[in-house]
Amino acid sequence: MLGKNVETFLGCESGWQEADIVLYGAPFDSTTSYRPGSRFGPSAIRHESFGIETYSPYQDADLTERRVFDSGDLELCFGSPEKALEDIETRAAEILSGGKLPLLLGGEHLVTLGAVRAAVKRYPDLRILHFDAHADLRRDYLGAELSHACVLRRCWELVGDHRIHQFCIRSGDREEFRFARAHTDLHPFGFDGLESVCKSLADSGAPVYLTIDLDCLDPSVLPGTGTPEAGGVTFLQLLAALRTACKTRIVGADVNELAPMLDHSGISTAAACKIVRELILALPCRGVSQK
Repeated sequence: MLGKNVETFLGCESGWQEADIVLYGAPFDSTTSYRPGSRFGPSAIRHESFGIETYSPYQDADLTERRVFDSGDLELCFGSPEKALEDIETRAAEILSGGKLPLLLGGEHLVTLGAVRAAVKRYPDLRILHFDAHADLRRDYLGAELSHACVLRRCWELVGDHRIHQFCIRSGDREEFRFARAHTDLHPFGFDGLESVCKSLADSGAPVYLTIDLDCLDPSVLPGTGTPEAGGVTFLQLLAALRTACKTRIVGADVNELAPMLDHSGISTAAACKIVRELILALPCRGVSQK
């Protein structure tokens, strides 16, 4: 099976067989539209995670109490987004077929598409919870349909109308917002409505994929990202939101768009590490359904 990674995320030292959650990294940023650097996000999150504690006072839980296997970063083809997505999908499908929950560290947001492709094949009634500053619903970006600016549009083509629930969105062109009003469940600027959406999802038992673009945070909290947008949520608001999201039937998740080299203070990476820790602790620790 998959071999253990040399440098793991803090406390994620379980083997493949006993793990409930499997980390995997997608260091890819070839379609970034503004400032590149998110390809270095996964390795930075792992390395800097040893600067935080395994214990979360927010949840009174510890990473040492979880069974998490860190399978390391994929070696992706930077010249071909489609080939990179195929490799991500293959890894996600392998994790899902083992009855484990895949947790992807990006990379730019396009990497989510590979993971969602794998998830929707196993769970045709998949729903998506999307935290982001950007709608990511363009039909194409400068003629390219595979771009981080189009990733949720490509996901919509897989899951269909009103199955994508978008929060914190505060940037996009007019056509994206028109498209969202007709085809997705858009909650701009913050997390208003999240509790009711998650309660409905939980009550229905629908499988949910959670994707977190770190630029949903205000740049004063996390400036180290490729396309920062003023007016974002706070760190504590995001932590509360991910705990709410994890009350649904999460079958896969990702955290993406950290560009560590754009914040020499290291504050952005430190924040990302705590978000990953809190997400791991909030996720179900029993694996995912085989059905």
